[in-house]
Amino acid sequence: MKDVFVCPEESNFYSNCLENLVIRNCQNDESVVEFGSGDGSPVINSLLRNKFDGVIHGFELNTSAWKIANSTIDEYNLANKYVINNSCLFKSSKPKAEYLIANPPYLPAPDKDIYMPLLFGGIDGAAVTNELLSLGYDNVLLLVSSYSNPESTIEKAKENGYSVNNFVVLPLKFGYYSSEPKVKKHIEELRKHKMAFYSGDYYFLAGVLFKKRHECDVDLSSELAHVMTSL
Repeated sequence: MKDVFVCPEESNFYSNCLENLVIRNCQNDESVVEFGSGDGSPVINSLLRNKFDGVIHGFELNTSAWKIANSTIDEYNLANKYVINNSCLFKSSKPKAEYLIANPPYLPAPDKDIYMPLLFGGIDGAAVTNELLSLGYDNVLLLVSSYSNPESTIEKAKENGYSVNNFVVLPLKFGYYSSEPKVKKHIEELRKHKMAFYSGDYYFLAGVLFKKRHECDVDLSSELAHVMTSL
């Protein structure tokens, strides 16, 4: 669901989180499901840098991004490791996998009438993120924004039986889409209600690995909440 044009810094961060929190922890031929593959570059870069014996099944609604991704997959002979469907994960029969990964749309706005509607994450920015935590996968890697009601995501994870197993945080500057006057004003309103956290032109983006509690021996939920609300 992400557009073809994604912030390179964000894309690289997602790729690094994928490598360090998922791929290097996978054993044997484990399967991974990806929501919103975009042009596929984060996963492709990760696969080229790491040994991975499983298969990643991606879902991408944007046909242009899907075509670009498949062209690159073919170029690097990765078709046996990365398969992207031009469809929506929420509307498909849920593939079995050990991991669900996503850099979901997280832009808060009063409605979809914004510069890039595909980045719309609901009124508080956390709608898609929180819905992904309702799909029941044992391990879920998500990028979570500090201006997108992060506390609601942590609570939703708890409600669905998840602990925060690990996380990495990147400070990012507001970009073109988040600086759109309509969007920025809305984020300012969310901040007044303690649903958005940022400092000046900067916010935090966290790569968070959620694990079902029966498989997790640590829970960093409080630490994540502290960091994400500290700005």
